[in-house]
Amino acid sequence: MKTKFSTIRYKLLFAFLASSMMAAMVMFILLIVTLIASYNHEIAVFISRHMVTVFIISVLLFITLMITFFMILTRNSIKYLDEINHNLHKIASGNLEINIPVRRNDDLGELAKTVNSMSEQLKRLIEEERNWERAKNQLITNVSHDIRTPLTSVRGYMELIINHQYKDEACLKQYTQIVYNKCKDLQMLVDDLFEYAKLNNSEMKIKKNKVNLGELIEQVVIGFIPTLEESQMAYRLKFTDEKVDIMVDPILIARLLNNLIINAIKYGKEGKYLDIELHKQDGEAIIRVINFGDPIKQEDIPYIFDNFYRSDQSITQKSGSGLGLTIAKNIVEKHNGSIEVESRESRTIFEVRLPYMVHNKV
Repeated sequence: MKTKFSTIRYKLLFAFLASSMMAAMVMFILLIVTLIASYNHEIAVFISRHMVTVFIISVLLFITLMITFFMILTRNSIKYLDEINHNLHKIASGNLEINIPVRRNDDLGELAKTVNSMSEQLKRLIEEERNWERAKNQLITNVSHDIRTPLTSVRGYMELIINHQYKDEACLKQYTQIVYNKCKDLQMLVDDLFEYAKLNNSEMKIKKNKVNLGELIEQVVIGFIPTLEESQMAYRLKFTDEKVDIMVDPILIARLLNNLIINAIKYGKEGKYLDIELHKQDGEAIIRVINFGDPIKQEDIPYIFDNFYRSDQSITQKSGSGLGLTIAKNIVEKHNGSIEVESRESRTIFEVRLPYMVHNKV
């Protein structure tokens, strides 16, 4: 365990005092030898005639001995400091694989630990930067594809309409409906991008209000009735607790539910049903959005909430920027909650846990 006396300051002070004492002992031995030698008449006369010279030589010898002993006592510390300095130069040149051995329990050992920690943090930051760069490139690729595809369709059908290249009014109406649907896809993509940018802003403040979660879920689901009917699906609400009042940002929670339901409809059409469950447990409000379509591949589950990730990259007809579930996760984390997914056989469950009236203040 490191103590005050194990710091480099005290060790250097000890080395200085020890080297002084050792030099003094050598000088004392030389003094005894000189006194014994002074019984010789010629030596005594020489010393008496060159007293100043002898004194200066003695002082210089004392200083030389003290420096020599100090260098000997501190050679390990100096060597270790040189090793740390050498590795710092390597780190500065870009080699972040350096790991300095921690051989001592003093300030130099702490310095080695700090350098190792700094190197690890730099590696982590560089890796995060690379991940963000890859994510940015993936976003650009996804957005470019998802914008170009509907824009191409919009331009093509608008040219047909402008040039009156349609058979009858029914055909014109069909072309107009296609253009309208493609514009809705573009609007959804732009909304996702703005929402993602806003949620990733560290200065964003959420506005919490007391909300009846059951009523909010019903309102969001009712808005999906036309989409559900078009997909030949039916919804089933299962609320164990009739009243679940919770302090949340209702706009963000509605967006969270919206994204989870869109995802459930998109990938669960074959199951015909969309189930939404709500209950309270251990100080949390638990929402479960369940679809009965094809399960998510197990190897995809760890990445399902990652930025711009699509669980099935090969299904190009399932458009989207890959931001829906990322946005959902960000919203949950803004509310100090958690979100998980479980997918087995023909049942996929997205479970959201939000703190229920605990440490929630407007």
